Amino acid sequence: MTPDDLDALAAAIEAPSAAARAEAAARQRRLTKPAGALGRLEDLSVWLCGVQGACPPRRIERARVVIFAGDHGVARSGVSAYPPEVTAQMVLNFLAGGAGVNVLARLSGATVRVADLAVDADYAALGASIPPDVLRHKVRRGSGDISVEDALTREEAERAFAAGLAIADEEVDGGADLLITGDMGIGNTTPAAALAALLTGVEVAELVGRGTGIDDAGWMRKCAAVRDAARRGRERKGDPIDLLAAVGGADLAAMTGFLVQAAVRRTPVLLDGVVSGACALVAHRIAYRARGWWLAGHRSTEPAHRAALERLDLDPVLDLGLRLGEGTGALLALPLLRAAGATLSEMATFDEAGVTDREVPGADREVLAADRGTTAFDSSDPEG
Repeated sequence: MTPDDLDALAAAIEAPSAAARAEAAARQRRLTKPAGALGRLEDLSVWLCGVQGACPPRRIERARVVIFAGDHGVARSGVSAYPPEVTAQMVLNFLAGGAGVNVLARLSGATVRVADLAVDADYAALGASIPPDVLRHKVRRGSGDISVEDALTREEAERAFAAGLAIADEEVDGGADLLITGDMGIGNTTPAAALAALLTGVEVAELVGRGTGIDDAGWMRKCAAVRDAARRGRERKGDPIDLLAAVGGADLAAMTGFLVQAAVRRTPVLLDGVVSGACALVAHRIAYRARGWWLAGHRSTEPAHRAALERLDLDPVLDLGLRLGEGTGALLALPLLRAAGATLSEMATFDEAGVTDREVPGADREVLAADRGTTAFDSSDPEG
């Protein structure tokens, strides 16, 4: 995966449809309601029309969560409240339908796929039979301890990134009309924080959160691990793949490729929490236009997530104090996105309903309520 390959990916990404966005904004002004009365739903409807290239928007029928799973060597340094073996156990829980993401996916009419990129487990020894598609893109068992060594070799990072490209293609070719990023990996908020530190410039101590609920001593260990990883990765920021090899992991590298390829395939993505945010930062370095295809489903309690969203200029749909990951926060935003599309599609206009519109000076009727960031991106600004 050379710089030329990454440039070719970036060049293949087109902006969401400006014409559909304009048509959606115009239709919002004609609906039987005061302008701006539906608040954020109006902004979301405009974003949805842009990424679908149509107004009114189509109903989201085949939302698909992809959980990128992998273990991280740094987890053995006491940066998590749970032992590393929980990653494999949770993969089995996802497959059995018993996790939070499964419950919320069923509730919202989405489906869930698990992709094991680097889980450090012998499933047969656990007495489990794993479907082939879960293991199809596996790169290795576990990633290196980023506080003292690279997470991956360059070749492994390239394979993981390419796996993310392939997974996006598989899902779009399979009919998905909305993708949702999910994650599972004990210790994965540590590399996420390291990437955020390197790509936002925010001090490490301001970015490190409590993850799975670590105590003060664990938080101090996590700060030290992120600081050491960021120091190691500082000179490798210029090459996104090399950066992922240094301080990321196979699961994060794959999610980064997934985010880029979804944009290439003109398929919208609902981002989840801090791991999604960190991968989006790297994907944005590769292809800044990809951001137009992403919507932040929520803002987690992890400080690194807030920093990532601010750097990307993405305003989250929800802020519920969540920190579970898995794709849960993004799934909670899905019904609101559907509601936004439905109101724009199905509400009558003033003319259709025979309702008299209020008289407003023409200039005031040209603009929707100020966009709150869900669709903000400037295709002329390579740094965002």
